[in-house]
Amino acid sequence: MHLFAGSSHPALAAALSKELGLPLGKLITKTFSCGERYVRFEESVRGKEVYILQTTGAHPNEDLMELFLLCQAAKLSFATNVHVILPHMPYARQDRVAEPREPISAKLIATLLEEAGADHVIVLELHSDQIQGFFSVPADGLSSRIIFADYFRKKALPNPVVVAPDVGGAKRAKKFADTFGAPLAILHKHRPEHGKAEVLEVVGEVKGRTCILYDDIIDTAGTLVAARDTLLSRGANKEMFAAATHAVFSGPAKERLAGAGFTEVVVTDSIPLQDAEIPGLVVLPIAPLLAQVLQHIETGKSVTELYKQ
Repeated sequence: MHLFAGSSHPALAAALSKELGLPLGKLITKTFSCGERYVRFEESVRGKEVYILQTTGAHPNEDLMELFLLCQAAKLSFATNVHVILPHMPYARQDRVAEPREPISAKLIATLLEEAGADHVIVLELHSDQIQGFFSVPADGLSSRIIFADYFRKKALPNPVVVAPDVGGAKRAKKFADTFGAPLAILHKHRPEHGKAEVLEVVGEVKGRTCILYDDIIDTAGTLVAARDTLLSRGANKEMFAAATHAVFSGPAKERLAGAGFTEVVVTDSIPLQDAEIPGLVVLPIAPLLAQVLQHIETGKSVTELYKQ
């Protein structure tokens, strides 16, 4: 295994390198004055299994372009296989034609990765399971639910319930609820426009319970704030947790979360967090899970076995 990392998340790259006991390969990545990206492997990758770690944060388009260049550079340098580790896949929420004349952006990203030279893609907490089918190369869709389940078990919360913030996330929340060992409630959400959400109904018992709102992504946090207000109006405990894998935190998200009054906002470090001064913010590491997955892949073991707890 030869591990390289793009410039998107140096802290995660260092953590994964430490977990694997494997030094990062040497790379040059830079931006020309005109804005174009440049990459170069500073060591031979001929005949090697190359793993490239690159996530996407505040600059998804630039991060993707760098990843495409890294994949092609590895392929043109005769790497045997190029394995892409993409914890946060951008454009994943655009996975269908929701309005006339829209693109299916998630499918396009999958195609571009393959055309750039990716032979295998590892992603964490896809927005929807069907995105895995957009790839014609092998794609491992990992889940972070075991990370969150381990964390919340240690808290021994009184009378907990896992809450899916919308119907689309119900399957994901159900898997987490089963792993964690708690009942499930589902919110019915209406989105009048991008970035806004209105909760219309609650399915399940939340009165007198400690709610864990579980989702794949926190973007503007509009859904979470609306969900918290609705749950409180239905008699849920004031102690309430928000949990999501990808902390995008765009637009008014930080201000909304700072004023929402969640006991904790629990996320992972799949995206680098900058200036996230949010009360109760907890960041869980994903490097141990990624390291386990890579070790299973390298030794031919089942990745699914990691989720059998």
